[in-house]
Order: sequence, then C-alpha cells, then structure tokens
Amino acid sequence: MSTNSEMMARRMAAVPRGVGNAHAVFAAKAENSELWDIEGKRYIDFAGGIAVLNTGHRHPKVMAAVQKQMDAFTHTCFQVAPYDSYIELAEKLNALAPIEGPAKTIFFTTGAEALENAIKIARAHTGRPGVITFAGGYHGRTMLTMAMTGKVLPYKKKFAPMPAEIYHVPFPHEQFAVTVEDSLKYLEMLFRADIEPSRVAAITIEPVQGEGGFLPAPEELLVGLRKICDQHGILLVVDEVQTGFARTGKMFAIEHSAIKPDIMTVAKSLAGGFPLSGVIGKAEIMDAAEPGGLGGTYAGSPLACAAALAVLDVIKEEKLVERANVIGTKMKARLEAISQRNDTHPISGIRGPGAMIAFDVVKSTGEPDPDTTKKILATAKDKGLILLSCGVFGNAIRLLMPLTISDELLDEGLDILEASLATA
Repeated sequence: MSTNSEMMARRMAAVPRGVGNAHAVFAAKAENSELWDIEGKRYIDFAGGIAVLNTGHRHPKVMAAVQKQMDAFTHTCFQVAPYDSYIELAEKLNALAPIEGPAKTIFFTTGAEALENAIKIARAHTGRPGVITFAGGYHGRTMLTMAMTGKVLPYKKKFAPMPAEIYHVPFPHEQFAVTVEDSLKYLEMLFRADIEPSRVAAITIEPVQGEGGFLPAPEELLVGLRKICDQHGILLVVDEVQTGFARTGKMFAIEHSAIKPDIMTVAKSLAGGFPLSGVIGKAEIMDAAEPGGLGGTYAGSPLACAAALAVLDVIKEEKLVERANVIGTKMKARLEAISQRNDTHPISGIRGPGAMIAFDVVKSTGEPDPDTTKKILATAKDKGLILLSCGVFGNAIRLLMPLTISDELLDEGLDILEASLATA
C-alpha cells in the first residue's frame, strides 16, 4: 500500500503545481463526518470538501438515489433527451428560492459555471455589459469569474488580461476600516468615474463572503444594493454557492435579510458530493437567452439530479436548518471560551451565521498571523482533524463540518482544535 508521502511524490510528478492541496492526506474512504487516508489514519472532517458535504460523506439516502439512477441510465445530455429528475429538481428549487414571483432554474456542473451563466443571462435580459462585484469576493476560476473575484493571489496572478467591464467595490468590514456607507459611496463614485448605471447588467454579492473570510454582508448594504438596482434597472445576483442548503441556519443565507434577489447561483452542497450547480431566477429574466444559448454536455447530470433530490429530502427530514444553528451556537461558545484562555494562541473575530463559522488567528498585537495559521492547520491534521483557512490575510480558520455530524464527533473535533491552538 502506498503512503501519503509516496503519493505526494507521484502527484508532484504527474499533476501541475497550479492545483493546490491543503493537506498531504490521500483519501481512502469516508463516512458522514469522518475520513480515512491510505495509511489507515482517521480524521474528523471540518472542511466538508469546501462546504460540499452538508449532508455528510455518502449519506445513505443520497447513495441509494444515485444507485437507482445508475441502474436506469447515467447520461443522455439534457439537451438531447431530457429526464424528469431535472424537471422535478428545478420545480423544487423554484419553490424554495426567495425569488419574488414565478421562478425558473437551469443546471450546470460547477459553481463558476453557474456564475458565468448568471452573467450571460443578466446581459441577455438587460442588454448591458457591466458587472459589479466586491473586493474579497470569490466567484470562480474561469476567465470571467476570475475577473469577478476580488482577490489577486492566488487566483489572478499570471493570468492577465482580465475580461473587460468588471468592476469592484470595497466590502464593508471593520478589519478593512470600510463601512457600509463607504461601500455605497464608492459605488456611486464608480457610476460617475468608470461606468454609468445604465450600462450595468448586474451587481453580484455573496451574502457571506467565503474565501474572503466568512464575512457576512450587512443588512444595510443589501438594502442599499436592492434600492440601487431597482432605481437603475440593474439585476441583483446573489452567489449562494458556498452559503446555500442549510449551512447558515437558513436554507439560503440571503434569507437572513428581507432582500429578494433577481438571480441566485447554487452549487456545492446541492448534490451531496456529486457535481451540480444551478442558476435560479425570475422567470422573465431566465427566459432572456435564446434556445441553445445556455446548457452544457454534462450540465444537470441525471446522477447529480437524483442525488440533489435526495439531499433536499435529507435536509427536511433531519431538520438540518435547525441543526446548523445548534452546531453554530456550540462552536461559538467553545471558541469564545478558548479566546479567553491565556495559554492558547490568540484568536479573535469569531463570526458567521448558523454553522458557517470562522475566526482569526492573530498576533499579540492583534495583527493577522498567517504563518501561525498554517502551523495550526498542520498540527490539527497531525492530531486527526481536517481544517481549512481563508481570508484576504490568510489568517482565518473556517469550520465546515457536515451538518449531520454527531455531538460526540463535534466535541472531539473542537477538542483537537483547542489542543492545536494550545500547541501553537
């Protein structure tokens, strides 16, 4: 049997360095919130495949649904021979999404693909080219979504030039010394200096910035954006790729506000580990593209659609929206207690709705400490806990365990996290 180090050597020889690995842990099997590597070591998973596994690894209901679909057919291409699971899933999402009026949904494969097509639809509907997003936001690695992403390293370095007509506004947060008023003033300045609002198709925002550091968008900002969009005929596009499907203690994070978007993008935990993404929007907007203008060979795979229908059942039956709030309350209380200790590395900024929780690793001066963050992740991994970092300074640790995790495993994982902070 190969070791992790042997596999890493093979990986370095065969796979480009441009695709990073958070940990040199090669998976052999996984179940719910646990993962075992090829050396037989067991880990508690607080990463969830980057928020893909809200219903856990290999949920029995999801696996059964996929097996049943495999026994029927695995692929026809929806544009060639459509199938009922695609339609049923679209109907369910149309009913669940906080979209005002009749809605329609189209499926793709990745989150970036969903964002790219959301912009295509917005441009088709408005006849305008401009797109405004936020600094620190993450929307994907395709050329368009890379341009929309508000973070240069590591996503944009060496890949210029970026597509035109993409503009960024500062995201309000105290660590950036940016207020909501500052963000909205900058947006108005953008309209005067770079692009008139009549040429803007969409303003796109994550209700909680993911890669940016799990920073919730203030209600005041969302209200201001909705007002500006309504005033100028701009579409408000909400990126729910990481925040969707019960993670934040609501089905969708935007439901923590009273704001209703024109278009939403979803992916990650939609299909319980199978590749599937979607764009949900007002019906008249979604119908703007001409027949054949949208789609993809693997878009809306029948296996993934079957999985997603099972995921929606699991979220409802196991009350995972409510479970996210229970998990989040427990995590925040534990982190607050750790932050008061004087024998662990300093942490601050405990934040996030539901079970989408993060905190900052800082120096004694309060400055970001990305170097120690890396050490904490490595120490936790050695102790049997998979963690991920994020944030524009690389010093935020995000907690994304499956919402199906048991209380015992949650406590065990938090014990390892606390011990890792003490070791640091």
